Amino acid sequence: MQELSHYINGARVAGTSGRFADVMNPATGEVQATVPLASVEEVNEAVAKAAEAQVAWGATNPQRRARVMMKFGALINENMDTLAELVSREHGKTLPDGRGDVQRGLEVVEVCMGAPSLLKGEYTDNGGPGIDLYSMRQPLGVVAGITPFNFPAMIPLWKMAPALSCGNAMVLKPSERCPSTALMLAELLKEAGLPDGVLQVVNGDKEAVDALLDNDTVQAVGFVGSTPIAQYIYSRATANGKRAQCFGGAKNHMIIMPDADMDKAADALVGAGFGAAGERCMAISVAVPVGQETADALVDRLVPRIEKLKVGPYTGGEDVDYGPVITKASETRIRGLIDSGVAQGAKLVVDGRDFKLQGYENGFFIGPSLFDHVTPEMDIYKEEIFGPVLSQVRTDSYEEALKLTMDNPYGNGTAIFSADGDTARDFAHRVNVGMVGINFPIPVPLSYHTFGGWKKSAFGDLNQYGPDAFRFYTRTKTVTARWFSGIKEGGEFAFKQMD
Repeated sequence: MQELSHYINGARVAGTSGRFADVMNPATGEVQATVPLASVEEVNEAVAKAAEAQVAWGATNPQRRARVMMKFGALINENMDTLAELVSREHGKTLPDGRGDVQRGLEVVEVCMGAPSLLKGEYTDNGGPGIDLYSMRQPLGVVAGITPFNFPAMIPLWKMAPALSCGNAMVLKPSERCPSTALMLAELLKEAGLPDGVLQVVNGDKEAVDALLDNDTVQAVGFVGSTPIAQYIYSRATANGKRAQCFGGAKNHMIIMPDADMDKAADALVGAGFGAAGERCMAISVAVPVGQETADALVDRLVPRIEKLKVGPYTGGEDVDYGPVITKASETRIRGLIDSGVAQGAKLVVDGRDFKLQGYENGFFIGPSLFDHVTPEMDIYKEEIFGPVLSQVRTDSYEEALKLTMDNPYGNGTAIFSADGDTARDFAHRVNVGMVGINFPIPVPLSYHTFGGWKKSAFGDLNQYGPDAFRFYTRTKTVTARWFSGIKEGGEFAFKQMD
């Protein structure tokens, strides 16, 4: 049995709390490792050592910090397959999906190679008689990243790359369910030239999270997870005077207009709804066809595609479509929600509850399920299922479909499939959702834009990665300077109007 560790001051360090969590193999249901759960004292020690290391790192010029990111990016590319297998082994997603997880994080690292241009301040010459003004972006100090199980590489990279490029030190607490990828990324950063202590990886549960939220040295917290936990972390962090950007759950809708290409829409829905077993905050979980004929045509195309999906372990080959869900508890919860959908009157067109995989009977597998005639009052509509379940809600008009999307309390991502530019443009402008796809099912922005939802999907003023990340991980200092040359002596006791 492998015993994992923390990563402190440039080395793997055994935990001292005496508490451990099991790291499962979701495909077999077996424990494959244990991970230490940090105590408050361990977290505080990691923060203190990070604060010591940050002083010199923050004083390092941005171009030299960017060179570390350049080397880091090269090392990620060199170790892509190893990182992807770590992701897949602990999460359960397929190897191609594991590589995608790493790749989308790497793209943020690539943007951070150009960090010096994003850290420039502003200058006003001769703003008053002999007076110049200039602003500078400075690091916050020590910041924390708290990341989820469903993207063990991507989201830690979304947090650490901008934070470190800005000159901060980071204490990263990855999900205790999938900790190994973050530990390897920390080792690659050291190899890339990051000084010891600038990135600390502390494994833990709520005790470690609360210790980070209550530590006065930690200046900012970035979080991705469920909405209730996002609200909790945001409230506690801000109450303690910290900056916080906390991203929560989702219930993403895709509207299908009567003029849409139904085959392309069906392909998009299958990939967006069932990829990674639905364990994505940007998964499409609600299909919203406009018109009964559209709905019937869509179901006719979805069913054969869903029935052909190959479900299996990541070791099953490159043609596996998705793997198990993360835990037995998740599997049980998803099955319960499917049961509730049937009980509440939805039509279960494809039933994945009885799926069994020979040789993996103890794994956390669920077959794909498709519901039709779902209504907003049903639990399968109201709750984020986070599993391989797609619900179809029928509407009679575009305005009804738009209202359904806008009335939902979540606002992470949404999409519309249509051949009509006016309708698509109207949707993009009116919908109250943070990320919008037009004939594009999972509209995760490219790394030089920025990622963030609205409503109960996000708490805080700034988004992840892109320009917003550099604003979040720095504070602006403005200097007003006057050099005395030809200025008469004597103090001034009132504000002088500018000439």
